[in-house]
Amino acid sequence: MRSPDNSTSGNVPLWIIQVLVAIVFLATGGMKLVFSSAALAAQSPVPLPILRILGVCEVLGALGLVLPGLFKVRRGLTPIAAAGLFTVASGATGATLAMGQSAMAILPAVLGVLAAIIAAGRRAWLAAEVEPSSVQNAPPRDEVRHAHVA
Repeated sequence: MRSPDNSTSGNVPLWIIQVLVAIVFLATGGMKLVFSSAALAAQSPVPLPILRILGVCEVLGALGLVLPGLFKVRRGLTPIAAAGLFTVASGATGATLAMGQSAMAILPAVLGVLAAIIAAGRRAWLAAEVEPSSVQNAPPRDEVRHAHVA
């Protein structure tokens, strides 16, 4: 019998969402890293160092959505990456709305919702990384012994 996180009924649509969201964040984050300072300043009032940091977060988050599941290594990083991208998308939505560009806020809002769906859909991967049996069977911590100075 298959475990819930390996079932094919919800796995394929979730993988499609993961790949699409990763492509968008890889593109937007990559642009923040390779575009010139002048080009970025023309697009956004956000300071250049902040945009570069956001670009790094977006690229790493995009890789975190796909690579752990693809290579089946540290898959618990995928829901963490999705939660981080949800945070980035929420900030982008708020900033875009604050600049009075309601129509432009739709894309980051949709990306945020999709990132939240990924985080919720892959939470079993995170739970599998921290198995309760391994925590319960851990050896007790050594007591700290203090030497008395006479």
